[in-house]
Amino acid sequence: MSNSSYKSGYVALIGAPNAGKSTLLNYLLGQKVSITSRKPQTTRHRILGIKSEETSQVVYVDTPGMHLGGKKALNKYLNRTADASMLGVDVIVWLKDDIRWDDIDDAILKKLKEAGTPVVLALNKVDKVSDKSKLLPFIERISEQYDFKSIIPISALTGKQLVEFEKLILDLLPEGTPLFPEEQITDKSERFMASEIIREKLTRRLGQELPHSLSISVEQFKVEEKIVRIYATVWVERKGQKNIVIGPKGAGLKDTGMKARIDLEEMLDSKVYLSLWVKVKKGWSENEREIASLGYVDS
Repeated sequence: MSNSSYKSGYVALIGAPNAGKSTLLNYLLGQKVSITSRKPQTTRHRILGIKSEETSQVVYVDTPGMHLGGKKALNKYLNRTADASMLGVDVIVWLKDDIRWDDIDDAILKKLKEAGTPVVLALNKVDKVSDKSKLLPFIERISEQYDFKSIIPISALTGKQLVEFEKLILDLLPEGTPLFPEEQITDKSERFMASEIIREKLTRRLGQELPHSLSISVEQFKVEEKIVRIYATVWVERKGQKNIVIGPKGAGLKDTGMKARIDLEEMLDSKVYLSLWVKVKKGWSENEREIASLGYVDS
């Protein structure tokens, strides 16, 4: 790259569950890379979203939400993944979606101090703060807690202040060369993205019922001349959960498959045949070996 002012680097998006990290990533990239739902801990893996422009390449690192407690193997994996995502990056963006302060904020602040990496605090969902008079005092209080490079109110959903946000990020990135090919959007495979899309549709459909007990494995991903054939298994932990996923006379699973297929056809730009099966793997989220067998492996 001949342009000496070209900038590139890694930017970790961290925060508590449901702070809007995946929504922000998708907005910045202009397409869906991370799945979203209103259910906390929807993101389970470290996912790269790569934004390439003429004079820069920003590699955003979407992470699982940091949370306290949770003794299951899956919870421990999520926290390990979030912690590891802060290592070796050029900038950390802490997304906070409220103006309260609680124990998880103390824990995140401690991790930031240990990391010693430049931090931008992005106050997300500011449009939902009913009493705007409390915003400035909160910003002043939190400024005393840590030497943030910047504190910026944004809305990941509407795009408010995201142009300014991206300028802040670029100012903090080092000069360098592209880290990935220009056309690459993420480090994840289409097979992985297919499993995530299926999980997103299930999570959204089931609401509070059992998203934490769900995992998806794609058994076959066949690209043919005119169609992509995907055979996937939905794993649950108990037989009763299997019945909930399938729904009366199979209606629930059929609805999930239909909605997932629409997104898959758009992503793959191809006709898709999707076959879903539901199986029970008892207590998988509590067992390190079982979660590893379902693809939750420390990177």
